[in-house]
Amino acid sequence: MRYLDFEQPLREIETKIEELETYARGREIDLSEEIGPLKRRSEELLKEIFQNLTPWQRIQLARHPDRPYFLDYMKMIATDFVELHGDRNFADDQAIVTGLCAIDGRSVAVIGHQKGRDTEENLRRNFGMAHPEGFRKAMRIMELAGREGLPIITFIDSTGAYPGIGAEERGQHEAIARNLLVMAELPVPIICVVTGEGGSGGALAIGIGNRVLILEFAYYAVCTPEACAAIIYKDRTLAKDVSGNMRIIAPDLLRLGLIEEIIPEPFGAAHRNPREAAQNIKSTILRHLDELSLLSPQELIDLRYQRFRVMGQFVESPA
Repeated sequence: MRYLDFEQPLREIETKIEELETYARGREIDLSEEIGPLKRRSEELLKEIFQNLTPWQRIQLARHPDRPYFLDYMKMIATDFVELHGDRNFADDQAIVTGLCAIDGRSVAVIGHQKGRDTEENLRRNFGMAHPEGFRKAMRIMELAGREGLPIITFIDSTGAYPGIGAEERGQHEAIARNLLVMAELPVPIICVVTGEGGSGGALAIGIGNRVLILEFAYYAVCTPEACAAIIYKDRTLAKDVSGNMRIIAPDLLRLGLIEEIIPEPFGAAHRNPREAAQNIKSTILRHLDELSLLSPQELIDLRYQRFRVMGQFVESPA
């Protein structure tokens, strides 16, 4: 396991526990009396750290290199997953993965950002930052789901759409805008889950849902804290300072009415117990699917429209 700066107090004690457990297994001896107090101290430290997290620390957790990604969750909550490739126009952007699967026996279409675990995979998946062809691939699958009456589940985890010249030349802005239009009019239930980073138009392009859910230590924002600091203060190093004022962590988003529910993570965050995190996601998705399945296609469209129409607070100043 890799440790963030604020998790460092745990490194030494957890490393010691692992060494003792490995030694005990190898020698077939009982070291429970030595390991027990260490585990209790580890749990105490974990509680001390995670009961007082700052917004910046939560954002670091959303970016944790060991955090589960879309395909990790698919292995744990879906069956019969079949990946569908390409936008039938330019290329198969691997920053977004799409496909069909079953969740607890229910056929659904799934779409998710996918980051890499090492340098080679990150380059292949462009660090989860989609090109226009990635969003057009997502749109193709969403339209397929609309025709076949399949609910759509999206998993959001990206710093944003790729801002390179090639992406702009191929219509990045148009691809995102068209996805918003298509998602708004689909006659099937759409559930969006922010699992890590929810950044800018790259997140919103697969984020127009009847229900938008977020994991406890994920965030959803118009831009990253680094970009915000660069825009306002011309200094990206002030990201830590602006992160709290941005109101982009899960509790703030729920209070502002931008999401429907916070999905709890295992104690210590999703990377410490991916299976528990996956189970929490699965049960929450199924519960919302049950509720949305009672609505007609037009009711789903109207609900989706109203959900986004009422966002934000406006004050008219006197003339």
